[in-house]
Amino acid sequence: MFKPVIKREKRIVNAIATRPLTLVTGASGGIGADLAELAARDGHDLIVVARRVEALEARARALAALHGVAVHAYACDLSDPGAVDALCARLATDGRRITNLVNNAGYGLFGEFAVSDLADEQRMMRLNMEAPVILAKRLLPGIIAGRGCVLNVASTAGFQPGPYMAVYYASKAFVLNWSDALAEELRNTGVRVTALCPGPTRTGFQDRAAMHASGLLRWVPGTSSAEVARAGWDGARRGRRVVIPGLFNRVMAQSVRGMPRRMVTTIVRAMSAPRAGAGL
Repeated sequence: MFKPVIKREKRIVNAIATRPLTLVTGASGGIGADLAELAARDGHDLIVVARRVEALEARARALAALHGVAVHAYACDLSDPGAVDALCARLATDGRRITNLVNNAGYGLFGEFAVSDLADEQRMMRLNMEAPVILAKRLLPGIIAGRGCVLNVASTAGFQPGPYMAVYYASKAFVLNWSDALAEELRNTGVRVTALCPGPTRTGFQDRAAMHASGLLRWVPGTSSAEVARAGWDGARRGRRVVIPGLFNRVMAQSVRGMPRRMVTTIVRAMSAPRAGAGL
């Protein structure tokens, strides 16, 4: 039977019990690394999770040295079957009570659904949708007790269907709607739930999604991961349910609401279609 592997947990600095403990997934780079930086700057102890061991541990050491907080690095691939449950079991064994949960890990895939790889799409769905839900389900008792927050990284992709990235767009619509519903359920508990919905962001996302052929990159200006993280972190602290960084992204997200869905998908397809000569 397959057993997901969670590689050694490395504690960098002794924790102080009175500090909040924030778990950040996908924390080895990009938006996740910047969100971990902001949490550490605010005096939070951290649990950072990612699949790239060396990058994760280097990030943990840097955060601990710079901010004097406790950083625990758990290396695992949350897209593996059973990996999230194994992580939660390890957290329970280690006595970690999470105050804040940042569900950042995720990726996209570019290409025609009819010929795309099913196994890769299944991994993406596990990471983008299942992992945040399981983590929230398992960790909510501690989050409620600490009156903390859940910050889910969704996307402006969640506001409309997305030809050529059909499953990815749908997964982010799931995260957005689940976050909004969870925020309403928890509104009398003191727990804040925020969906961070960035547009295209300058990270390694485009490489992982293999979307350099997409025409979308010509139309939508990219934002830095630091700007996105700051908007999301500030929004979560203020209890905002949905945060869309950047005026252009906010206008685009709102503009699709009054348009016929057939028109929306036609526009998104035209914007996202492979550039001439680029292929899929």
